[in-house]
Amino acid sequence: MANTITYETLFEKDLQERLARPQNWREMCDVKMTNTRVITSQSISTAGDWAAVATLTRGTAFDPTDVAEVADTLTISTGRHVTTYFDFADLSQSPWTTEREINQRAGERLGEFIESDVLGNHASWGSNVGGSGGAWTAATDVALAASAVNIDDLARIIRRIVRENNGASLMARNGIGIVLDPVSFEFVEAFAQANGFASADEALKNGLAPQVKYLGVTWYVSNDNATDHAFGAVRKVQRLGILQGTFGRMHKFPGIAGTSGGIQSGIAFHSRVDIGHLTPTDHAGLTFDIRDDNS
Repeated sequence: MANTITYETLFEKDLQERLARPQNWREMCDVKMTNTRVITSQSISTAGDWAAVATLTRGTAFDPTDVAEVADTLTISTGRHVTTYFDFADLSQSPWTTEREINQRAGERLGEFIESDVLGNHASWGSNVGGSGGAWTAATDVALAASAVNIDDLARIIRRIVRENNGASLMARNGIGIVLDPVSFEFVEAFAQANGFASADEALKNGLAPQVKYLGVTWYVSNDNATDHAFGAVRKVQRLGILQGTFGRMHKFPGIAGTSGGIQSGIAFHSRVDIGHLTPTDHAGLTFDIRDDNS
């Protein structure tokens, strides 16, 4: 014998929270919001050792050095969009599909695109750090897996290279940032829990937040690093241009064309972002392609 039972269904009032991917581009990059397509910045070429100190002999002629300005250009030309269509009846009958939810989801997805695009720009970063045998080495493309044994060495070698490239003042002003895969960030956490006193106790008690300053570096977590690549830099050196006129705006197009040539009884929500990247020539040595095998 089996009974047929009709059960009450309880519907939540809100959509389930989306598990958004981490975004660090605002922290790591010098973000320029503008409606100008091309942003040009100038630097002085080091060719001929401009402003070099030279020997001066009384009564003897000398030659001045030439000055050559070099233009770095950032072009905002890479565009992406998020466009979703909803039937008017569905919008009316669904308590979950609200404009607030639509706008929030589109903003998150476009921000995640910016994150992955910034991290995919590793070919332009000026310094490579990789290694073998568990040890980090400068100027190598060989991928090495970060570990609890060598994660502190990574922080130290990045800071040393910045000093060697005369970036100590910028490092003191802006700090160093490293964007790691969650696997590698776990080793930062392990190192923090095994070393020190008060800091180790705190790390044992609460773990580490995914944006924490430790070992002289601010560590970030991202799920969007390119394979075998992680991003390290003096913060705010890498430049990111965003078209101000399109960023953060939602456009609505009612009655869009249907597949048969007519119109549909609904509305499309459209948002876009337009961006461009620049690793400044003079500061390229302060950006790092960390060849992390965990990424």
